[in-house]
Formats: sequence, structure tokens, C-alpha cells
Amino acid sequence: MKAMILERFGGTERFAVATVPAPVPKRGEVLVTIKAAGVNPIDVKTRRGGGIADSLRRQRPMILGWDLSGVVSKTGEGVEEFRIGDPVFGTVNFPGPGCAYAEFAAVPAEHLALKPLNVSHEEAAAAAQSPLTAWQALVETGRIGAGARVLIHGGAGGVGHHAVQIAKTLGCYVISTAAGRDAGFVRNLGADEVIDFNTERFEERAKEIDFVLDTVGGENFVRSLHVLRPDGMIVLLPSDRKAEADEAAVAYGVGNYRHILMHSSGEGMRRIADLLAGGRLRVYVASVFPFGEIARAHERLEGGGVRGKVVVAME
Repeated sequence: MKAMILERFGGTERFAVATVPAPVPKRGEVLVTIKAAGVNPIDVKTRRGGGIADSLRRQRPMILGWDLSGVVSKTGEGVEEFRIGDPVFGTVNFPGPGCAYAEFAAVPAEHLALKPLNVSHEEAAAAAQSPLTAWQALVETGRIGAGARVLIHGGAGGVGHHAVQIAKTLGCYVISTAAGRDAGFVRNLGADEVIDFNTERFEERAKEIDFVLDTVGGENFVRSLHVLRPDGMIVLLPSDRKAEADEAAVAYGVGNYRHILMHSSGEGMRRIADLLAGGRLRVYVASVFPFGEIARAHERLEGGGVRGKVVVAME
């Protein structure tokens, strides 16, 4: 099969197209013919040697990518929930080797969900890791409910634009930060208030917050601590900002703080699939690159200012 391998960690010039043996599904796995793959910040960090690179250093060939959408082409022993020909999507094997930058991937069936018929493969590949991260932060960790005041940082980004919609679906009052040019986009997602992080200090407007989703970290995390209710919760996503956030939470006496790393979950993906199928979650694809231009897809994400998601089409 054709795969985009990473010869070694570093810049995008380390990517190379290669022909490698197609994987064979083991017990509990399915072989997916990949139609589209999502590109996430963790892909970029790992390619550079950060992120979860340590878990991939011995993988040969080294193939990045965790978000995929495609069609089941073979099932391993013990798989009953999927049949050959089923369209499926998910974020797979995270935080281990996902191998989504390839024509085929053998992945645990328990990490997948049926792709809703009302979304394309490109849209489904964009609706895997980011909305699942938002779901695990807001619902599984934060347990937010109707009436909660929620602050979501980076509401136009990959995780943020899904988090705004999920929070509104749950009946929350949503405040989001975003660049001024993205304010209309974030309002259309359902945000009740949008704060331009380039011209305003969010802590001057966001008060008595029940839950903060911080996709930024650093000084942004410290400032966010000041807007929480006494029993409010803050969840941090960037793993490279965890140590300083740990110290800040202790220094300011905020005990209801969590740092989470998204984990693959078919149950979570089924929740996302239900939201997509019902039109309660919309996917915004910023750019679609052909398979041979995965390097450009990474560079697009590294350039910043992406509204929505970056996707690679395999055909």
C-alpha cells in the first residue's frame, strides 16, 4: 500500500511517500480503506519530536495520523458490529500509533463509529479527534449541564468550534474568545458572547464562570483562574503547558483543575455521530489537501489562524 512515512522527527521535509506492506487486522480489528484523514496540532507536535513522539520512536515504518474516515474492507476475528462496506470514522489508537496517513489502516473496531450519511468522508475525518476532545472535556470531565456559564478559548479552532456547539446543545450559556475576524463565525456556531482576544481582556467581561476550556495555556490559563466561581472547573488541553498550569492552580488555590489527554473511544464517537446525523454539530473544513501534499497540510496548520479543520483526501 501507499503510505506517507516520517523518516525521522523534524521538519516537513522528513515526509516521504513509500510503498509498504498493507496491515492485516487482528482479533477485534477492522481493516479500513481510508478515504480522508484529519490533521491535528498533535500531528504537528509529534512530527517535530514532541507530542507523543516517545511512543512512536520504535515504530517502523513510522506513519502519523489518528483521524480517519473510510470503508471497512476486512474484519478480524470477533468483530460483529461492522461489516465489509460499512462507512466508518474515528480517531484511532490514540495515544499510540494511529497510522492514518496511508491507504489502509488496521484499527480496533471499538474506536470507530458508523459515518453518518449526511457528512462526507472529508467532513467525517475532520469530526473525530477535535469533537471527541471537546466531548471528553465538557461532558465526561466537566459534567456540565443546562444553565452552566461556560468559557471556551479559541472558539474558531479545531477543538473550540466543536466545543461551542456541544456546550450549546447541552443548554449552556457560552462565552468564547476568538480573533475579531472570526467573531461572526463563532456567533453562528451558537456562542452567546464572543470576546476578541486581540483587543479585549476576557476577564473583564467573563464573570462567575462554571467551566473553562483552555486550549491555549500559559498566561491565558492564569488569567482564566480569576473568572471561575469558587466551585468552578477549568480543563487544560495543551500538554506542553501542563507543568506551569499545575503550579498556577496550586498557587491560586484552585483545586477543581484538570489536564486531559484525549483517548480513543468508540462510545464517544457514536455520540459525535448522533450529533452530526441530527444536524446539532456542524463540521467546518478549512482546507483539503491531496495525499501527496501532507507536508503542505502540516504547514497550513503551523501557519496558524485556521478556522475549523485541515484534512487530507486520499483519492
